[in-house]
Amino acid sequence: MTTNLTPDEKREVFGDFDPDQYADEAEQRWGQTDAYKESARRTARYTKQDWERIKAEAAANTEGFIAAFTGGVPADSDRARALAEEHRQHISRWFYDCSYETQRGLGDMYVADPRFTATYDTGNPGLAQYIRDAIHANADRA
Repeated sequence: MTTNLTPDEKREVFGDFDPDQYADEAEQRWGQTDAYKESARRTARYTKQDWERIKAEAAANTEGFIAAFTGGVPADSDRARALAEEHRQHISRWFYDCSYETQRGLGDMYVADPRFTATYDTGNPGLAQYIRDAIHANADRA
């Protein structure tokens, strides 16, 4: 993720999270893909206000998943699949065209990579698996 934010703006938007911390790893893993190139092209022009909107949309989606998960809503329900579709559309709108197959890979990574799992499971153990399952159910339906 490339940003044109000042260091102060980065702290205001991302808090303690430093998106540059994973830049080299992301480029090594996905740098040759069209999705990576498109994401880099788009994010390079985003303003602080864009990043705040992106962050708010993502947080609202995660809160929806938390509410469904803690409420016992099945991951293959219409509600959970709608949240998965919202997640996919968010990525497509802001970063790159996120196909169902690409989103499946993201869902799998949320469970396979302990860093992603910790992000989702902090306070809600099992949430990463639930999101992954909802993503797969949504892709299966498509």
